[in-house]
Amino acid sequence: MAEADFPGATSESAAQTAAPVPALPPDAIIIIPLRSAVLFPGHMAPITVGRERSVAAAQQAVRDQRQIGLLMQRNSEVAEPTPIDMHRVGAIANIVRYITGPDGAHHLVCQGDQRFQIIEFLTGWPFLVARVSRIPEPDAHSPEIEARFLHLKAQTTEALQLLPQAPEELQAAIQSVTSPAELADLAAAYMNFKPEEKQEILETIDVAARIEKVSRILAHHIEVLRLSQEIGRQTKTALDERQREVLLREQMAAIQRQLGEGEAGKAEEIAELSEMIVKANMPKEVEEQARKELRRLQRMPEAAAEYGMARTYLDRMIELPWGLSEETPIDIADARRILDQDHYGLEKIKRRIIEYLAIRKLAPHGNAPILCFVGPPGVGKTSLGQSIARAMNRRFVRVSLGGVHDEAEIRGHRRTYIGALPGNIIQAIRKAGARNCVMMLDEIDKLGAGIHGDPGAALLEVLDPEQNNTFHDNYLGVPFDLSRVVFITTANVLDTIPGPLRDRMEIISLAGYTVDEKFHIARRYLVSRQLEANGVQPGQIEIADEALREIIKRYTREAGVRNLEREIGKTIRYAAVRIAEGQSGPVHITCEHLAAILGPPQFESELAMRTSVPGVATGLAWTPVGGDILFIEATRIPGSGKLILTGQLGEVMRESAQAALSIVKNRAGLFGIESGGFEKTDIHIHVPAGAIPKDGPSAGVAMFLALVSLMTERSVREDTAMTGEISLRGLVLPVGGIKEKVVAAHGAGIKRVMLPARNRKDFEDIPEEARKQLEFVWLERVDEAVSAALAPALGTHDGSSGKVAPHLADALRKQETNG
Repeated sequence: MAEADFPGATSESAAQTAAPVPALPPDAIIIIPLRSAVLFPGHMAPITVGRERSVAAAQQAVRDQRQIGLLMQRNSEVAEPTPIDMHRVGAIANIVRYITGPDGAHHLVCQGDQRFQIIEFLTGWPFLVARVSRIPEPDAHSPEIEARFLHLKAQTTEALQLLPQAPEELQAAIQSVTSPAELADLAAAYMNFKPEEKQEILETIDVAARIEKVSRILAHHIEVLRLSQEIGRQTKTALDERQREVLLREQMAAIQRQLGEGEAGKAEEIAELSEMIVKANMPKEVEEQARKELRRLQRMPEAAAEYGMARTYLDRMIELPWGLSEETPIDIADARRILDQDHYGLEKIKRRIIEYLAIRKLAPHGNAPILCFVGPPGVGKTSLGQSIARAMNRRFVRVSLGGVHDEAEIRGHRRTYIGALPGNIIQAIRKAGARNCVMMLDEIDKLGAGIHGDPGAALLEVLDPEQNNTFHDNYLGVPFDLSRVVFITTANVLDTIPGPLRDRMEIISLAGYTVDEKFHIARRYLVSRQLEANGVQPGQIEIADEALREIIKRYTREAGVRNLEREIGKTIRYAAVRIAEGQSGPVHITCEHLAAILGPPQFESELAMRTSVPGVATGLAWTPVGGDILFIEATRIPGSGKLILTGQLGEVMRESAQAALSIVKNRAGLFGIESGGFEKTDIHIHVPAGAIPKDGPSAGVAMFLALVSLMTERSVREDTAMTGEISLRGLVLPVGGIKEKVVAAHGAGIKRVMLPARNRKDFEDIPEEARKQLEFVWLERVDEAVSAALAPALGTHDGSSGKVAPHLADALRKQETNG
């Protein structure tokens, strides 16, 4: 909450820069209208302002350190009052404090100073301003006024005594007042007068008349307070009778319990709960807590508000699987059969899962690692968890963590809150009905953090084998053993997973599928699944192999197979209509039918068109949904040697482009480029798909080749793609995502892939099909990329793939030695 003390300080709202306003005349003040409140001189009161003009008036007064005029409206329902809607007498006040609340409301603490009367309202300001005349307090003394003063003080004292809780400070203030005018204002300010009555007293300048009005109104209030006390005494007598009746009923219920009569149903319920606690096989500490809650429930009347909460808590405690269900030994051969049956390919992943299951079999009570499957959508991460559960013959339960931003979703809510529930972990175990289930924590990279805590931090205890044997759920209030739960997590990217959480898991990467793998997956799984989903019997629809490959190549482009399954579903539904219409015999779907069913092809090969001119190179990119092809286009225009970069390139990618240009300038003579041409031309590098942000250093080799191709007017081979970071020394540095990038190149029809030589360690991760069909060129220096990728030119290439001509290599070594 922002505060400002007046004068000299301003709040956060009041200190904001505002447009200058005209200066006020000497006899003018800023007016703030009040709906139903009156401030008397000499008194302090809080005021809330919410209307735009009132907020502007208060902020201007704070900035200029001015007094304000508080004036009550004639009609409190008017939203934006005009001068005709205002009374003519008010109070001039000092702003003691200006407070801006967290909800945006503006609050003033004002000290009344003097009465004033409106002369005329002025225009030209964004708030109400008026010329006023200050009304001095009359100094009147006479025997009549003195008598009225003593009578009013006695009335005020009596009224305060009749109030249920009158502040002692106010009573002391009444007794210490010596001024008749001040006493009249004090009584009117703090007694429960109507706003219209207070305004009438404020407008009464004559002291005798003012005291007489206050005394008349106060006499009416004293009469009301006396009647209220009398009614209160009568009501209390009636309540005492009701309390006596309730007490007698409680005594009767106690007698019935001693005689064994009444509440028989509750006794049976308590006995049933006690028996269920015994059967739940709870640990000693947990059973003691349950028994304690049961005794509390037994003493509690069924009509009590907490009875239902206590009963629900006991039910949830009893339903949890505290004991271990029987575990069958893991059959490794059967596990291997299940993995091969459920998933095509993924040989390295399956081998790691078999190793995991073997360790589980040999050391069932050991602390096995937490597996985390990371990969683009649709590659089978969730189904791998289901296969592991089948192989271990355990129950499978899935907990989705996407969008969870409340720590209570993991640890549960405390029972003191209405509608409290255990966390998702305990609820999932209750749903599985086994403490040794396989629990998949899906989309762990999409956890959020908000004002209710960080759920990622709560998962640290869940996924730590050294701590989760005493996991504490806020709702249960007792430790629960999670050590026998097999936790498996999935994620699309690793960047958004907190470091300590990632450290507790073993990362297993799943890259995208090749075209051949997608074909086998579609033939073995997707087609049969869609046939069953659409109510078609096997043999009624036949999809040709060529049609499936055409769907994969020209209608989908993804790392996984979800869109492929959707397209197959469209094809089967098209044929299902023919079957429903009575067509006999199987419906055959070939490539010729795809255009009519799925429309024109969605993806075309643009390699020949995009790389047939100098200045265009094909790069490889990694995205959260798999690898992709990236085109680097360069051109030059007359200018002053500037480098222009477009295509929503990130800072790292822009620096790679600058480094590539520096290398080309440094070695211009070796490539046959006129060095003076750089000063007279601007070089423009563009990466298409300009609406998609791009970043990273791995396009360095492609940018370098695009620039060399542009300056030497030699085209880059259209069947070649490349990736790699470059240094100013011309070294090709390793990059990540090699498997995904090579799979994307293979799917796009690329024949040759140029990779950093220091990425040879990733060669085994590349699918075997891609390794067999692609030619790999391993680069240590950017000069090797020039001879391997640019169209041959006389004297610059020796005819071999990926090697610099001898005389060019000697020149480069000589240049480095001289450097």
